[in-house]
Parts: sequence; C-alpha cells; structure tokens
Amino acid sequence: MLHVRLTAPHDLAEQALARVRDDPTVVHLVALRGVVLDCDGDLLTFDLARENANAVLGDLRAMGVEQQGSLRVDEAETLMSYAADRAEELAPGEPVDAVIWDAVEERAAIDARWSWSFLAFMVLATLIASVGRYLDQPILIVGAMVVGPEFAPLACVCFALARRSWGLIGPATGSLAGAVAAAAVVTYVVWQVADLAGVVDRRAATTGDLTEFIVAPDVWSFVVAVLAGVAGVLSLTASKSSTLVGVFISVTTVPAIGTLGLTLAVGAWGEAWSSVLQLAINVAGIVLAGTLTLAVQSAIWRPGRPGPREARRSGPVDAVG
Repeated sequence: MLHVRLTAPHDLAEQALARVRDDPTVVHLVALRGVVLDCDGDLLTFDLARENANAVLGDLRAMGVEQQGSLRVDEAETLMSYAADRAEELAPGEPVDAVIWDAVEERAAIDARWSWSFLAFMVLATLIASVGRYLDQPILIVGAMVVGPEFAPLACVCFALARRSWGLIGPATGSLAGAVAAAAVVTYVVWQVADLAGVVDRRAATTGDLTEFIVAPDVWSFVVAVLAGVAGVLSLTASKSSTLVGVFISVTTVPAIGTLGLTLAVGAWGEAWSSVLQLAINVAGIVLAGTLTLAVQSAIWRPGRPGPREARRSGPVDAVG
C-alpha cells in the first residue's frame, strides 16, 4: 500500500476528495479542512493500493494538484488493516508487480542531475578498480563495482527512451559522460605520477589472469550486460535495492574505466582500446535491455488492466468504504 498526502486550495481539494472518496482501492481517507496555511486550503490523506496508483495519481495530477498544492507518496511498509487488504484484493494485478510511473520518473529525474557526490563516487570506484587490475585482485574489482554509481543515469536514459521523456536524456548522458571522462582523467594522472615516481611495474599493469576479463570483451560481455540491464530496471521499478547491488557487481563499466586510465598511463594502447570496447559493450547492453524492459512493463501495466487476482475473482464484490 501507498500512503498519499495531498494539499490543495479548498475547491481543488473538494474535487480531489470526490475523485478518491468512492474508489474501492482507497482506504483510511482523512480530510482536514482549512489547515494548510500556505495556500489557505485543505489536507487529504489516504492509503492507496499500489496496483491502482497510476490511475488515481494521474487523475489528481491532471486536476492540477501539483501546481496549486502538493502530492506526497510514501511506501507504507507495515500497514495492519483488513480494509487495506480488501482494497488490494479489489485492485487489478499484484502489488509486487505494480510500477508507479510517477515515482520512477521522479527518481530518474533526480539521477539525471549532476552532483559532486556522484562524481566523487565515480572517481573513487574507478581508482579502486585500477588498483584491482594492477594487483590482479578480483575482490577490489567487486568492491569498485559496488561503489560505482553509473547505473543510475543509465537507467534514467532507459526510462527516457521507453517513456519518451526526451528532456531527461541530455542531463543523464551529460552527467554520465562527464563523470566517466573525469574519472578516467583522474585515474590516468594518478598512475602517471606513480609511474614517473618509479613505483609502477609496467608488466603488472598489463597482466593478471584473474582480472583479464576486463580487457577481453566478447559476446558474453554483452550477454551479461543485457541480463544486468533487465535485472537492474526491474529492481528499480520494484524498489528492490538488494537486487540492484547484485546488478552493480555483474557489470564491467567501472573496471573498464579504471583499466583505461591505468593502461593509458603506462602506454599499453592495445589494452586501453580493449577497455574502451568493454565499456561500450556494457553501456549498449544495459541501455538496450533496460529500455526494452521498461517498454514491456509500460505495455503490460496499465491503469485498470485486469491481473491474476482479478481474473480469479468470481461473483460480485462489495466496495470498500
């Protein structure tokens, strides 16, 4: 279930109240009139079945609630209520499969923005990956994959392509490209200084059986990127952060950037090119698979579309008041 908090001027709040009052997927409706000071309006709160969220929130946004007031939607992780259980039964589909497109779009817009923290995580992850390649230590490569934040803007690009939100593509690609370039440059400079100081073994920088996969892209690199793209997008739309960590560990974007900076510093041009190819394969696979996954979800999950429980029900049902 979702917990919705709506503020709006009185007339608009009355329209919103009329929309949700008799909706069987809305329960625990509370209306407080004249309590919103900044717009001299009303406050509505209610719990809403996830499966019908797109229809209800879409209607409220169409009324202009977000322009004249506000809409806040939170996950109700623990809600003990027979009325809520009944509302979920009446909603089409299964809660775990519901995609709240407004929430996904909001998260995508946030991820598309440039930030210093995003850049810092990218640089740190790339440096860790370069050390992992130099020492031939897979555990450091895995650590770098977890730290790397690059999947967020990639997922934003997927969302923009699948949902035709073209305004998100520029900021997302700009943030990602800028962070990748900055991380590669910083890594190059660090290893260049270390090389000039005489502390870099050039043979160690270009060999290592355990991390050789970074500079050996093949068809399996693309297959893994495609699978990771599907899993990553599903974890975002279903808010499964634990699954997303596994996605981070499976893709070779950050290790490829780290290896690129390292190999450029020691003049290993062949491995530098292989790193670029590995990076391109991973990005292409993730974007392709992620976009197709969101497109399929968008086609399948529509407001009011019957789901498994809806199909199983037989006979008339009583609306939840």
